[in-house]
Amino acid sequence: MAPRGMVLVGAITAAHGIRGEVRLRSFTADPAAIASYSPLETASGRKIEIAKLRARKEGFIAILKGVAGRNAAEALRGTELFVPRERLPETGDGEVYVHDLIGMPVHLADGALLGEIVDVADYGAGDLIDVKVEGRNGTVLIPFADQYVLETAEDRIVVDLPEGYLDAEAKREDEER
Repeated sequence: MAPRGMVLVGAITAAHGIRGEVRLRSFTADPAAIASYSPLETASGRKIEIAKLRARKEGFIAILKGVAGRNAAEALRGTELFVPRERLPETGDGEVYVHDLIGMPVHLADGALLGEIVDVADYGAGDLIDVKVEGRNGTVLIPFADQYVLETAEDRIVVDLPEGYLDAEAKREDEER
């Protein structure tokens, strides 16, 4: 979970080699832009500064200031990297930071409250908002696409779901139990 006022922008996934380099995964729209937000912070408040970044097939290899040797790099495995929200650029028309969606209420096109966004997932085919539905135990995944999302405002999202969509999701949820 992100510290208050902070946005997750990347993660250290593993050590690389013996000189203290790390494998880095970026969650920014332009993956290489993560270096421009340096210094980054960990959940505990530690500052992490990227000295050098080079692309690789699945992310980046990074040299971090003050990290020398494989043991130091290995100790950072799994570390999530954050920046204060105010250091991020303003969003353009039709754009939203995923971080800003968490906790937002979701309404149906008729105005009824569907629930609240608890997560945003991307399994490779585009973002899905994970909505905790009012009066249900589970959540429902809704594609974050123009076909389903009619409006994204500062205080709510309005969705238009095909007939039977929620019933199909409830059936899928029951089958998974």
